Amino acid sequence: MFGRRKPARLDFDRSRLEPCIRKSVCTGERTAGFLDRSTGKFEEYALIRSDEDLQRFLDACGVSPDGVKTIY
Repeated sequence: MFGRRKPARLDFDRSRLEPCIRKSVCTGERTAGFLDRSTGKFEEYALIRSDEDLQRFLDACGVSPDGVKTIY
């Protein structure tokens, strides 16, 4: 009755945007967002502070951990 709600699905243009994780080489900070395939620009969505944050982003995008690109 008082369990966790399922995360809402993110609505994004899958033909143009690719969900990915940007990771800092210096600090290791991770940011979830979308990579525009045509321009190569990264659009930030959320800061990833834990594995639960990452899983929440993956579930909302409907992708598996193997299907997400990491850019540095």
